[in-house]
Amino acid sequence: MPPKRSVTLTEAELPLMEVLWQRGPSTVQQVLDALPGDRLLAYNSVLTIIRILEKKGYVAHAKDGRAHVFMPVVERSDATRSEVRHLVQRLFRDSHELLVLNILEDSGLNADELQRLKQYLKDRK
Repeated sequence: MPPKRSVTLTEAELPLMEVLWQRGPSTVQQVLDALPGDRLLAYNSVLTIIRILEKKGYVAHAKDGRAHVFMPVVERSDATRSEVRHLVQRLFRDSHELLVLNILEDSGLNADELQRLKQYLKDRK
């Protein structure tokens, strides 16, 4: 049985989406050229990943002559919220409170960060 397709962004997909969010509409070659130097991928690998992103609904394409130009159809902020919702559901039993408590316990916030967080919570009342 094939593995279940992930609705979240994989480690291979995220850098390509970052390029598309930053650059906007781009060809496969433009995405490949814009990847950080530590990401050595072949053209066909980038094309395959972009096609997967298209099937997942993160990317769409338009023809420009013979080239396909790919553009993000999901905003970065929407993808972030979706990833957080998935994380909360998967690891924190659908409890945002457990997620926040885990972050607070683990991260060792400095005094400025803690003050900004307190102010944010105060303003939300």
